[in-house]
Amino acid sequence: MSHLPILPILIPFVAAALLLLLGRTAAPFHRTVAMGAMLLGAASTLALASEAGTGAISVYALGNWRAPFGIVLVVDRLAATMAMLVYAIAIPALLMATGGTDRLGRHFHALFLLQVAGLSGAFLTGDLFNLFVFFEILLLASYALLVHGGGAQRAQSGMAYVILNLVGSTLFLVAVAFIYGTLGTLNMADIAIVLPNVPAGDLALVRTAFAILAAVFLLKAAVLPMAFWLPHVYSAATPAVGALFAIMTKVGIVSLLRLSVIGFGTAKATQGLLLPWLPVLALATIALGTVGVFAAKRLATIAANLVLISSGTLLFAVAFADGTATAALLYYLPHTTLATGGLFLLSGLLAERRGELGDRLVRGPSVGNRAMIGGAFAVLAVGLAALPPLSGFLGKLMLLQGAGSGAWKTIWWGTLLLSGLGVTLVLSRSASLLFWQPETPFPSRPFGFGPGLALVLLVVVGPALTIGAAPVAGWARAASEQLHARDPYVSAVLGDGPDTERERRP
Repeated sequence: MSHLPILPILIPFVAAALLLLLGRTAAPFHRTVAMGAMLLGAASTLALASEAGTGAISVYALGNWRAPFGIVLVVDRLAATMAMLVYAIAIPALLMATGGTDRLGRHFHALFLLQVAGLSGAFLTGDLFNLFVFFEILLLASYALLVHGGGAQRAQSGMAYVILNLVGSTLFLVAVAFIYGTLGTLNMADIAIVLPNVPAGDLALVRTAFAILAAVFLLKAAVLPMAFWLPHVYSAATPAVGALFAIMTKVGIVSLLRLSVIGFGTAKATQGLLLPWLPVLALATIALGTVGVFAAKRLATIAANLVLISSGTLLFAVAFADGTATAALLYYLPHTTLATGGLFLLSGLLAERRGELGDRLVRGPSVGNRAMIGGAFAVLAVGLAALPPLSGFLGKLMLLQGAGSGAWKTIWWGTLLLSGLGVTLVLSRSASLLFWQPETPFPSRPFGFGPGLALVLLVVVGPALTIGAAPVAGWARAASEQLHARDPYVSAVLGDGPDTERERRP
């Protein structure tokens, strides 16, 4: 049995433990260990993607205990894609932190590595209880990273964030208990077998359990009415942490997608569980994010509200998760995550150069290094506004064609196009305030190697995904087809042996 599937989790986890044990060693040592772990972890995800690209589904059983009783990690194309994306956003975020924000508090690198381990585990796990465990790991790390550097705004946002997620974690445990009590399993492949055969007397309880679980995932994804916390929290964090947080909402979205496709199927207990209310909430979330973009007074707040728009867009596709909609979702998801992360980093670099003005959208001298930082903003803005020719436009076009049906199609087109127009207007106005002012510009300041490289890495994503649109879209289609096939996933996890007797509640 290959140990490759556990490496994206194990490498940052071991590195974090090492840094915590060594304590107050020199900052360069912490940076070296953290970046080394990031690069090794990224290499392991590329190896996983290479293996998944053959169509194989890799299953890693910890302690060699077979599913559904053992802890399993499952790597298909979807899991490999998300694991790569974790490191694709984490490496630039860590590079940004080397500009100095990693020294604002203790244990930054250890906490950063723990969050990466939790994110990777959440995308790779094959059962619900360990999904809860990885949720808690990434959330505990995020609590500390959010308040890293101190300040009243971070403390206030952190308090609300912690309370909200503690409620979500409690509901998650309740849902897991109900599911195990009625189905006798928490393994997602096993749920696909058991769920269609739920006794009539358990249907209401099972449906309630999965409804609670869906609500938890939607809380993590920041869908309306559980979305008001996100702009305040994400914009309060340091730029590096805000960029890493850009992928956290995707944990809830991808978890709901996988469970709804693999687990729900045509089961009577979960039939119609997401329709018609999820499309309504998704569209309302897009509207809320668009209003928030118009009301934003800081560039970081615009980026945070763009995360809301992204969540609503992706969740609408989840609600109509047929093969075409899922393929469009999987093409658009990497673009929106990395481009939004790039805008968080850009807001931090702007704040450093504008002094007391920070990243506030107010008139003042334009920034130095205008050609480079202004060019970076232009590329990110074109991608985030979904304007041609960059990958944001291609992703939105695929989503417009693939998601929704009937009357939903018209509403979907109208909402997405109006939201895109609003984002275009706001980003254009922001550019005029930040870069095109007639006053004498702020003095030019050289970029540090780490922050400068971080921005470049996330800016080139849009052009790269555009140039490689055909192979990336082909990968997304293959991942969608593999996810919707279901049977190969179930066979890979459970094997073809006889059914296992499951524990039942008294």
